[in-house]
Amino acid sequence: MGQFDRTLEFIDQLQHAGTAAAVCEKLLGVTSDFGLTALMAGTVPRPGTPTGQQKQHVLLCDWPVEWLERYVARNYVDHDPVVSHMKQLQAPFQWSEASQGARIDKSSGEVMGDAGAFKLRDGLAFPLITLDGEIVMVSLGGEAVELSAAEFGLVSLVSTYAVGRAMQLHTMASKTIDHIVLTPRERECLQWAAVGKSEWEISQILGISEHTSEKHLLNAKSKLGAVNRVQAVAEAIRRGYIS
Repeated sequence: MGQFDRTLEFIDQLQHAGTAAAVCEKLLGVTSDFGLTALMAGTVPRPGTPTGQQKQHVLLCDWPVEWLERYVARNYVDHDPVVSHMKQLQAPFQWSEASQGARIDKSSGEVMGDAGAFKLRDGLAFPLITLDGEIVMVSLGGEAVELSAAEFGLVSLVSTYAVGRAMQLHTMASKTIDHIVLTPRERECLQWAAVGKSEWEISQILGISEHTSEKHLLNAKSKLGAVNRVQAVAEAIRRGYIS
């Protein structure tokens, strides 16, 4: 089975999850194979948000309970280098990149040190932007994370889809999914993007210019409310444009 077929199989399992807890369980069933055994996803509180209100921002959570309590009680969200790095990027990254790419002060070092004490030494994180403009922070962690480039892409896409499914379940009772129309070219470009093709490679496959393939992908991302191609592909799969 190819990597993309495996991804679609995982996504099909997530689509049949009927609760946020089921989504979380199925996602960790996939990511734990790569050492990612704990999950946190939620909107990012504004700096200075009272600790008593921070848990209201949580969408999906399977962190160790004691770690979550300490994280909230000590207001670690305002000092977490992973959160700071996430606000600057629109693509998935490993926690270690945040530690290496930023000056770690005493508070940041304390966050990462305490995380390690709970067997969360490295992980994968990325931001998602909702249609309302809110940042959803997605963070998967573990003690020993091992991901090839292809596996990194698989986990990123499946995780993005999982969070989208959780948000869909959250709003399903009161809000229907807006109907979005993608052009045939936009769908084709997303289909090839889903299997890892670059804008140039897509242009060669479809016989169009690189600029045109880039434009189709940008239009598709805009229509789907996505900030990057991973989120666009996940949303396109969720809506049935890619199968």
